[in-house]
Amino acid sequence: MTGRSRDLGIVVGDLPTGRHNAITDVAGVRVGHHTVRAGDGPLVVGEGPVRTGVTVVEPRPRVWDSPVFAGFHRLNGNGEMTGLHWIRENGQLTTAIGLTNTHSVGVVRDAIVARLHRERGDDELYFHLPVVAETYDGLLSDINGQHVTAAHVDAAFDALSAGPVPEGSVGSGTGMICHEFKGGIGTSSRVVGGHTVGVLVQANHGRRGRLRVNGVPIGERIPTDEVPSPFDAVVRSARGSGSIIVLIATDAPLLPHQCERLAQRGALAVGRTGGSGENGSGDLLLAFSTGNDGLPRVGLVEPGPDEIPLRMAGNTVINGLFDAVIDATEEAILNAVVAAETSVGRDGITAHALDHDRLRAAYAG
Repeated sequence: MTGRSRDLGIVVGDLPTGRHNAITDVAGVRVGHHTVRAGDGPLVVGEGPVRTGVTVVEPRPRVWDSPVFAGFHRLNGNGEMTGLHWIRENGQLTTAIGLTNTHSVGVVRDAIVARLHRERGDDELYFHLPVVAETYDGLLSDINGQHVTAAHVDAAFDALSAGPVPEGSVGSGTGMICHEFKGGIGTSSRVVGGHTVGVLVQANHGRRGRLRVNGVPIGERIPTDEVPSPFDAVVRSARGSGSIIVLIATDAPLLPHQCERLAQRGALAVGRTGGSGENGSGDLLLAFSTGNDGLPRVGLVEPGPDEIPLRMAGNTVINGLFDAVIDATEEAILNAVVAAETSVGRDGITAHALDHDRLRAAYAG
């Protein structure tokens, strides 16, 4: 089952979307997925079943050669996103962003370093601190088997595209669960004040009863005794465990502190859809701006110049960008669930899709 929330007549906010209603509507941004899926039946660590993958988000080509400003926000910190100390210190994102499962962060990070080395060569001294974020897919997948490889990361890079973004159970979203339905990758965009804001989420969070769509209590109207939860197979206290990664892109010329402000507003959308930053959830948000060009590449020897002319959006446009972030993030979360298909994982654990007809009926009241 595929589709998007707008196909069901559900529209979040009144701002227009970009061409693809995706993070790739921000010029230069590309997304690539590689899905790793194998096996069925009982869990055998190291063999499967496997329901996982890799997603890569590239802020712009050769971003190491022309960094973008970025800022981060943590709603709840039971999760990992590498490279954040340098972003907080330097305010710049200098690599593509990798998304995967919790136990594959290291291999994805190392594969990105190797990929960038092949692109950049050995003519200078430099370093890379890649940004790689994760959410836990161990309810459906053999997460301890560590099935993600460097070749899978390269395949995601090779699949990078500036067009429509596949959503749901794809790439790093393959084994993810959202509000006790099947979740995964979702994206959306908004245009405001001549600027584009795009969002991509890896949605693996939330409890059923708290799910809201445009404020409508969908989770209460589709309870787990009607559509079973995959958490029925594990201890009840695990409900709400998981995480969400929110990546926000904009072509508005923002400085790092303004990017951080956008990242904070993405957390409001997580709350609007019913997420509460549960103790077991890693709710991590990163925003970046492509609106300034010409930032010097980062290396062991800074190339200069001593002064860099920059552009900065004024506060007259900030509220519009905040609205765009909130609406696009809410729709991206919803798209992740609407696009996802029912998945049977290890030990027969099933994450049911959110049936479109049932959603329409619940939304209508």
